[in-house]
Amino acid sequence: MRVGIAGASGFTGAELMRLLSQHPDVEVVAAGALSHAGESVGSLYPSLRLAWPDLVFEDSDPERFRGLDLVFLALPHGAAEGMVREIVGNVGVIVDLSADFRLKDPLLYRQFYGRDHGAPELLEEFAYGLPELFRTSLQGASLVAAPGCYPTAAALALSPLVSAGAVEPHGVVVDAASGVSGAGSSLSPATQFSTAEGDFRAYGLLRHRHTPEIEQATGAQVLFTPHLAPMARGILATCYARPRAGLDTSGALEILGSAYAGEPFISVRPEPPSTKATLGSNSAHLSVVVDDRTGWLVVMAAIDNLVKGAAGQAIQCANLALGLPETRGLPVAGVFP
Repeated sequence: MRVGIAGASGFTGAELMRLLSQHPDVEVVAAGALSHAGESVGSLYPSLRLAWPDLVFEDSDPERFRGLDLVFLALPHGAAEGMVREIVGNVGVIVDLSADFRLKDPLLYRQFYGRDHGAPELLEEFAYGLPELFRTSLQGASLVAAPGCYPTAAALALSPLVSAGAVEPHGVVVDAASGVSGAGSSLSPATQFSTAEGDFRAYGLLRHRHTPEIEQATGAQVLFTPHLAPMARGILATCYARPRAGLDTSGALEILGSAYAGEPFISVRPEPPSTKATLGSNSAHLSVVVDDRTGWLVVMAAIDNLVKGAAGQAIQCANLALGLPETRGLPVAGVFP
């Protein structure tokens, strides 16, 4: 199966290539990267040198991707719209990892991204790529919008409880922290080592761009506050909601456990999850407690933002779309220590 990646030189693109190097059914034949065109993959990312010794970054010319079986778009917001319009109908499956096709309501792009959507007619054609919650729509899909990393963690934590009517869907609080790789490979004052090391900060208060995506995926009204943590990878989402009368910790754990029974990438345990346990894996670790004293339910999710929050989940979606085993090429075990 011939595969192309547009935006292959960023952190998500590099993670796609790392994971795809272990996928037995694919061959990456095009790695588009405008700023690194002509440079070998191994020179930019020595970690990929042995996996892709001859692969060279090239311009992300849409013509280069026509006719391929699968194309991943790891492009900045706004850039994927034009690429999709150029290649839709000329490739087997498109998996977009940007935010361009995640939201169904085009008006939300103006509200949260500050611009009108460039291809609103295509929004309804994209399946939302969170397999554990929307698997049916992904099977055989030709267009997939892979979720954001924060929405993945928040939706996996909250959706079963909201769907079961176990929590009040209004006034839900999502408090989440991400490693600096979530900001991408371009250096900024907030993500350089001397700033991020030893620091912990909130950002995007009240109107972060992932807010409508979390609400769309969960069916809850949320107050979302993201934080930047001094680590390279990982997300820990701690979500607070009001439980229904009579719900205790045991009952909440049973709801989560039943919702994800048999899911290959989901672990539900009584112990609070840790980002380190998911490092390098496509797994999500979940837990939930109910506090009788304050009347709050606390549900937590830990993921690797570059794997289950981006590249790994995109491959999981592609496997479903192409009729391959869902777990093909994806690690379930984290790297520790």
